[in-house]
Amino acid sequence: MEKEFTDVSIPSSLYKKIEEKIKDSEITSVSSYITKILREKFSEKEESAEALSKEDEEKVKERLKALGYID
Repeated sequence: MEKEFTDVSIPSSLYKKIEEKIKDSEITSVSSYITKILREKFSEKEESAEALSKEDEEKVKERLKALGYID
């Protein structure tokens, strides 16, 4: 399966900071690092968006009861 890629521009100063950060690590390129970070962030967002806390769930139930949707 062939992966498609695209270019993204970032400030040179940020690129240099990332290069310094990944030096002597298992990450082989700035591109790999940015991809890793973005995947982690999107994963966190999806997980937090899916689950309601118990408190939020109770608030929703109370609101639905007040509106007459549930008993």
